[in-house]
Amino acid sequence: MEKLRFAVSDIYRRFHFQTFLKDSEISQVYVKGARIWVPDEEKVWVGAELLENYTGQKTIRIQIEDSAEERDYAIKDKKRLPHLRNPEILIGENDLTSLSYLNEPEVLYNLQVRFLERNCIYTYCGIVLVAINPYQQLPIYGNELIQMYSGQDMGTMDPHIFAVAEEAFKLMSRFDKNQSIIVSGESGAGKTVSAKYAMRYFAMVGGSQAETQVEQKVLASNPIMEAIGNAKTTRNDNSSRFGKYIEISFSKNNAIIGAHMRTYLLEKSRVVFQAAEERNYHIFYQLCASRDRPEFKKFCLMSPDDFYYTSHGMAPEIDGVDDAEDMLSARDALTMLGITEKDQMMIFQIQSAVLHFGNVKIREADGESSEIKKDDKHLSIMCKLLGIEESQMRMWLCHKKIVTVGEVLTKPLTLTQASFAQDALAKHIYAQTFNWIVEKINRALHSNTKSTKFIGVLDIYGFETFEVNSFEQFCINYANEKLQQIFNMHVFKLEQEEYVREAIEWSFIDFYDNQPCIDLIESKLGILDLLDEECKMPKGSDENWCQKLYDKHLGKAKHFEKPRMSRSAFIINHFADRVEYQADGFLEKNRDTVLEDHINILRASEFELVAELFEEKVDPNEKKSRAGSATTHPMRQAPKGGRSNKKTVGSQFRESLKKLMETLNATTPHYIRCIKPNDIKEAFIFDPKRAVEQLRACGVLETIRISAAGYPSRWTYPEFFQRYRVLARSKDIDRSDHKKTCENVLTKVIQGSVKKTPRGLEDPDKYRFGKTKIFFRAGQVAYLEKLRSDKLKACGIMIQKHVKGWLARRRYQRITKSVTLLQKYGRGLLARRHAKFLRETFAATRIQKQWKGYRARREYVKVRKATVVIQSAIRGYFGRMLFKQELHEHRAITIQKMVRSYLARRRYKRVMRGIVLLQSHYRRRRAKKQLKVLKIEAKSVEHIKNVNKGLENKIIQLQQRLDAKNKEGMSIKEQEVYIKQLKGELEKLRSSNEEGKRSSNKVSELMQQIKDLQEELSREREEKQVLITKSEEMVKEHTQMLSKLAEEKCQLKEQLEEANLKLQQQETKTDDEMKKKLEETNALLAAEFDSERSHHQRLVKEHARLQQRLENLQSEMAVMNSPGGHKRTPSDISAISLESYTSSVSPDEVKYDDEGPEEKDQGYGTKKKKKAPAPPAPTANAMEKEMKNVDIGLVLKLQNKVKELERQRTELEEKLERYEEETPQGTTDTAVISDSAFNALKMQELQNENDKLKREVNKLMKSISENVSFERGGTNSPAGKEFMDTKVEDQMKAFREQFTAMSDEIERRREECLQLRAMLAEKSITTHAIAKESYGGMDDIVNEDNELALAYRTQKELNRLLENQLQKTEKDAKKKEDKLKREIRDLKHENEAAQKVINQYNSITRNLQLGPEAKIEATMQHEITRLTSENLDLREKADKQSDQIRKLKKMLKVYAKKLKDGDVAEIEAELERDDKQKKSDDGVATVKHLDRTYMGMLEYKKEDEAQLIKCLILDLKPKLAQGLLPGLPSYLLFMCVRHTDYINDDEKVRTLLTNTINGIKKCVKKHSKELDRVIMWLANTCRLLHTLKQYSGEKAFQSENTPRQNEHCLRNFDLSEYRQVFSDLAVWIYQTMIKYMEEVIQPMVVSALLEHEAIAGLTASKPAGMRGRSSSSAHEEEGREFSLDSLVKALNKYVQILSQHAVDPELVKQVFRQLYYYIGSNALNNLLLRKDMCNWSKGMQIRYNLSHLEQWLRDNKLNESGAQSTLEPITQASQLLQARKSDADVDSICEMCSKLTTPQIVKILNLYTPVDEFEERVPISFIRKIQERLKSVKREEGEDNTLLMDTKFTFPVTFPFNPSSVTLDSIDIPESLHLDFLTRV
Repeated sequence: MEKLRFAVSDIYRRFHFQTFLKDSEISQVYVKGARIWVPDEEKVWVGAELLENYTGQKTIRIQIEDSAEERDYAIKDKKRLPHLRNPEILIGENDLTSLSYLNEPEVLYNLQVRFLERNCIYTYCGIVLVAINPYQQLPIYGNELIQMYSGQDMGTMDPHIFAVAEEAFKLMSRFDKNQSIIVSGESGAGKTVSAKYAMRYFAMVGGSQAETQVEQKVLASNPIMEAIGNAKTTRNDNSSRFGKYIEISFSKNNAIIGAHMRTYLLEKSRVVFQAAEERNYHIFYQLCASRDRPEFKKFCLMSPDDFYYTSHGMAPEIDGVDDAEDMLSARDALTMLGITEKDQMMIFQIQSAVLHFGNVKIREADGESSEIKKDDKHLSIMCKLLGIEESQMRMWLCHKKIVTVGEVLTKPLTLTQASFAQDALAKHIYAQTFNWIVEKINRALHSNTKSTKFIGVLDIYGFETFEVNSFEQFCINYANEKLQQIFNMHVFKLEQEEYVREAIEWSFIDFYDNQPCIDLIESKLGILDLLDEECKMPKGSDENWCQKLYDKHLGKAKHFEKPRMSRSAFIINHFADRVEYQADGFLEKNRDTVLEDHINILRASEFELVAELFEEKVDPNEKKSRAGSATTHPMRQAPKGGRSNKKTVGSQFRESLKKLMETLNATTPHYIRCIKPNDIKEAFIFDPKRAVEQLRACGVLETIRISAAGYPSRWTYPEFFQRYRVLARSKDIDRSDHKKTCENVLTKVIQGSVKKTPRGLEDPDKYRFGKTKIFFRAGQVAYLEKLRSDKLKACGIMIQKHVKGWLARRRYQRITKSVTLLQKYGRGLLARRHAKFLRETFAATRIQKQWKGYRARREYVKVRKATVVIQSAIRGYFGRMLFKQELHEHRAITIQKMVRSYLARRRYKRVMRGIVLLQSHYRRRRAKKQLKVLKIEAKSVEHIKNVNKGLENKIIQLQQRLDAKNKEGMSIKEQEVYIKQLKGELEKLRSSNEEGKRSSNKVSELMQQIKDLQEELSREREEKQVLITKSEEMVKEHTQMLSKLAEEKCQLKEQLEEANLKLQQQETKTDDEMKKKLEETNALLAAEFDSERSHHQRLVKEHARLQQRLENLQSEMAVMNSPGGHKRTPSDISAISLESYTSSVSPDEVKYDDEGPEEKDQGYGTKKKKKAPAPPAPTANAMEKEMKNVDIGLVLKLQNKVKELERQRTELEEKLERYEEETPQGTTDTAVISDSAFNALKMQELQNENDKLKREVNKLMKSISENVSFERGGTNSPAGKEFMDTKVEDQMKAFREQFTAMSDEIERRREECLQLRAMLAEKSITTHAIAKESYGGMDDIVNEDNELALAYRTQKELNRLLENQLQKTEKDAKKKEDKLKREIRDLKHENEAAQKVINQYNSITRNLQLGPEAKIEATMQHEITRLTSENLDLREKADKQSDQIRKLKKMLKVYAKKLKDGDVAEIEAELERDDKQKKSDDGVATVKHLDRTYMGMLEYKKEDEAQLIKCLILDLKPKLAQGLLPGLPSYLLFMCVRHTDYINDDEKVRTLLTNTINGIKKCVKKHSKELDRVIMWLANTCRLLHTLKQYSGEKAFQSENTPRQNEHCLRNFDLSEYRQVFSDLAVWIYQTMIKYMEEVIQPMVVSALLEHEAIAGLTASKPAGMRGRSSSSAHEEEGREFSLDSLVKALNKYVQILSQHAVDPELVKQVFRQLYYYIGSNALNNLLLRKDMCNWSKGMQIRYNLSHLEQWLRDNKLNESGAQSTLEPITQASQLLQARKSDADVDSICEMCSKLTTPQIVKILNLYTPVDEFEERVPISFIRKIQERLKSVKREEGEDNTLLMDTKFTFPVTFPFNPSSVTLDSIDIPESLHLDFLTRV
């Protein structure tokens, strides 16, 4: 009770932060209904409510809120009035200093609410981060959270340890100033974990996204230090029993380069003793748990219960901890830090020896002596493990040396002394091992690079007080006194800097100074000095030392007291609490004595490491100033009195503490205070008593007190005006000067304390005006909130009054309406009865009338019928005449109507325009009046909602009206088009009528022409008969050729009969298996295609990242290895280039099999295609019989036969290839191998001949189908017959002779080639056999002079020469063939013209038999048809002429370029050749030269390849590329590839493609920050990839090709694997582009979507003045502010660049889907970490901002890209903020938030903060219901418990095939590219 009374009084003495109120203000605040805090013994503080006004009485009536108990509360002094409570709207704030009333109960209650109700463990308190241990793993420390806090300001995000770490890192990186993070708290509060997470944050942001080796080493030190320095206590399962300060060093580039650790005051006594329910250090239990491992068998370990040193606490296990797994983690960490396996085992061996040493039992012997049993096995094991002599240790454990002058005496030790020496030695061994490990860790973390700055993390014990406090608690509390002094000075300094920066007047803030307490401990003749002095005394004791303290300090020092009933204890009044220390054991612990004999034994150990641990060192602190904590060394006794000359533990700790204080004073400190919420270590249980004790001890309340003493509440002028504008009058508002407006508001509002001064109206006690902020005393903001709330309540009452009046009026109107309705129905009943009577009377009268009328009508009808017959005839005549007259009048009236309506409309528009102007002027005046009224109403939230709903309805109506107008406009446009068509048809009919009249005169002339045409028709029939006979002869020749093919087929069947039998047997067995495997493989491929693609792209991304990392490491290695000079590194060589430069075929892999050398690998996985033989020239016989008629049925049969033969030949070839692959290659005779090679070559030649014959047959059939008409009535013209009789036969004869000679020459060359190939194959096989038999398979020795290669190259050149001659001959034959085809085509045209004349004759003959009108119509129709056909012919001729002109222009450009280059002689020679060719062709022009010249290829020399890559890739500017053909570089590169394929140079194509890939990579890497260039090469890489597919020759990619494009396909190379390489390259460029785009828009996302307030009148300002935190943003200029327009402009820029470079539309959609996902995930993650964003107004603003992004997608036609769906999570989050949150809305909210996870929904609801008091907080019960509902829903769908979205997630990118319509031969090379060395082929 005494301690409790002291604590309560101390609350009001030390932590009474009462609001600065005057007597007049007190009477206004302490009124009935005011909420206050009163002390309570159990809960510390409880809430109460005043039941009466306070007017200065001694007691006041209150009511406790929890229990509803009423009682009297005594008030002794007006200065100690009960603490006021903050409004509910301020509860749960992120920063405690932002509370309006700053006091201890409010701090405690705010922490309790955040911890229990919102599960928030972090809270700011000024510069301190308060961290409450949740005793549970929370998912708030992932890498994605680190990325979210990286680069953010401390005040914008939710409190977190990552925010403090980011603040320290930011200050260090920007201002190059060292930082310190001080983590403190009592045992079990979570200090070690907090320090670990801070270090992990630095490891992530100080390195790359993945941890490098340095960061991994820094983090690896944690498990080691936890194993050897942490233990289980009653308060904490993993309590650090030492203090450590880790300095993490950074380079100039802010990258981690090393670290260093200092340790303080290891608790060595725990090695030999532990309290109940506690454990020794973890390492001992980890060793025991791993005792069954083979390498630990020699340690002879047992269970922890069997060792004396680990069995004191009787709690060997920790729930949820696997000691064996922790041992593996510690060993892995030791290995990572460079400690060898041998040293590790030696360390474990020493620790095991300590365990066995504890089991050594010393017993009492005769007299005052002691001894050890001879059979003590633990002593033997211990000595064996330490490598020392057992006899010596047995001797000196029970004896000690006494050195005197001239002699050495041996004195036995008593049992107590021996046991104490045993424990001292065990502690010393463990301490030395601990220091050795720390030193090794520091060496591993040390960097040779000079460190320019560092961040220190101090993990040190907090203030401790137990029932029995000894020397350890004294040192700990002494260290906390020093840290608290620094903390107080830093807090005061920050307050002072803020006031000076804002230039406000302030008075000195009185704060608690603990310097007297520190002086009591460390000053001269202080407690530590007296302790050291007593330790030097020979017979010093704890009682004597305690008495000296009483004599020196009792009654003189106010912080020192003496207990009443004790002479061996003393009390120190620390800053946190009064602590009573027991003096017993202080001297021994301060001396830390170890016998020198024991140390000498250990120094003589046979193990090097054991001896090293106990080497005598001069002064380790001087040798290395930043070493670990002061180590304990053996005390060497002096001859006189055995005095020690070493430093005591207290003095060492004081010196190390002094160095620590110097380090901290030289850095900028950041404080993390860890709070332990309960002692039972249960999750989320809050004990107010324990919490308030720690808050007082850790300095949090001191921060509050200093803040409350000054001006804690601070508002910027715009924020204050926006919040409290409701308190201002319109005349006081000056929007151009917010400061002046705020001054006017405050002077009018706070009237009670305003007083006149010479400078005007001021209130120096309540607020101050700074440069940018207003500073308020504590409680003033709450007072302003009260005034604002009252004003809003009055406005609400006014609104309610009008609404209630309106409701009453509406009710009255409904009642009157009901009465009127009743009267109406009553009167209606009476009226209906009267009406019934009247109807019945009227009906009777009407029946009579009808009968009488019927009789009269019957007579009348007879007369009328006769009259009508007569009148109808007469009136009909007159009517027809009248109709004609009225028709003319009607037309005249119509014209008049249109003119008059036009004049009336014009006049109406003028009148309406004047009326509208008058109305607009009048309405504008009325709108101004109404605007003033609406501004008043606009302050209501309900009004804003109604306005928004009205606006939505109006928008929908306007949209519907707009759609209707658009439909009307479209219908009008269609009618106009239809009218125009009708007018055009009318004009055509008029013109055709006139032409028909003119053509009727030509009938007579046509009759004469008909006679001439009949004669000519008879001649044509005779010529047709001749052609038919010739075609029959041609069919006979075709049959002969087919018979020859059949014979060859039979020969092939005989040769392959044996192979067919074997293949058929194998096929029958394997067909079913292959089908099943194929089906399974297809199913797997279809299922895994998307996942494989995404996985492959991730591998590409990882490959690029690792490659970049490899280059960085190589550059670092180069710098480290060669400091004197520069050494080139292979960093610019990619994996692709290394792979591609390697030889793809080794000498051992070359096999001269039946496939021939053309099937060899061509490098980089490409294979040559079989070279198709050139098409043969047509024979003379075929040309002679080309014009003969053939039988159609026979031709079709021949075609089917040829197809069947081709299919059979393909099957035989496939079977033969399979047979050859399955046939094993054994050692056979040389002659047999030679014959097989010759036969294979012969077979290949036969196949080529077969292909030639087949193509010849197809060509003949094509010629027949083109040149022969199978119509029965068709005949040839006389010109055709004359041509066939004279010119054709001469030319065909010459052509036949030339072709026969060339065929003989080719046959002879072919036989030579066969012989040479056979000899080469035989020679190669023989050489290989000789090398295998005599030289061990080394072919190079057989062919040392390379004569075989020389012969092969010679033969290859000879074959190439022959091939060129053959191609030249074929080209000449093709020219002549084309000439003949043209002449035949001319004959065909003449025949068609004659046929047209005959048709005309037949039509005229038919027309003569018709009537006059029909003749005219038929003649006109015939003439129109004739003119139309002539018009089409003329158009066709014009098109041909335009093509010819275009080709001539191209030739002119070529000639102009050659003239420019000086090739005049070449041009003259070419023109002469053209003239000769024209003369020889009798004026028939040929354009084949142009087709040959422009084949869509580009030729270049090998030495120009580097220049090609430089000009086309490295030096190409994006601006230049925008003006060229889209994808031009890719087209040019492929045209170069085509030429290498054309000349069949595999080495050239491999180097070209490899250098292209490397060049693109180099360009993109170098210019990765230039978006234009990156997008340009993404577009070109995709275009090159599509081009490789389009011209690959594969049918799947040729569906949209033109015949000309199919001619440009590759012939020799299969580049399918290169396509995969280019696809990977495109993926890498795409990821580089996306990464840069995300970096650009990243700072815009939060400002554009979350902070941008586009809706006027909606404010989302915070409900109370937020204290400006001490962040880096306060020391730097305000950065650039981004808005939604900035983000939209960035997206517009991206679209523009992508469209300029013609990126594929599908790829553009994927780009913006990825960007929108990044925007949405970033916005949602920030929203989840920012409490100030979670309110109704902000939700509406966010939704409005998102609608702009959605509209942008629609405007750019990207709404189908899937980008809008990626915004659904943030959209649903904004809807959740706007939704109603009652119990009835649980299901609707769960359905609405389908894209949000359960933690995200709960987090938003917990963060939801009302802006005004009229809004309600979300009840905890509602959140619990939401959680239960979501659990049931998510359980069915698969639960996802992630809180933050993965911003690094990327969608798998695809490149859909997009063929180009551009033909390669139409591409020109611009001069701006400087590619003059390229030649078009």
